[in-house]
Amino acid sequence: MNDQYRITDEEKTSRGALRPLLWLGLVLSAAANAVISSAFGRPVVASAFGAVALAFGAALIVHHYRTRAH
Repeated sequence: MNDQYRITDEEKTSRGALRPLLWLGLVLSAAANAVISSAFGRPVVASAFGAVALAFGAALIVHHYRTRAH
């Protein structure tokens, strides 16, 4: 009898591929926000990168709660 709620190794690897990309996006957008706001003084552009960083952070939180073991 198959257990429909059992997580196989294949499912673990497919879900694990997204998290490093989300972290990379978060780090790059936060770095771009810091560089643009301090070096160039463009608050509108820096705010856009800040919003992107917040979106990546929110996506990481959602991904964590959807893929955690119960």
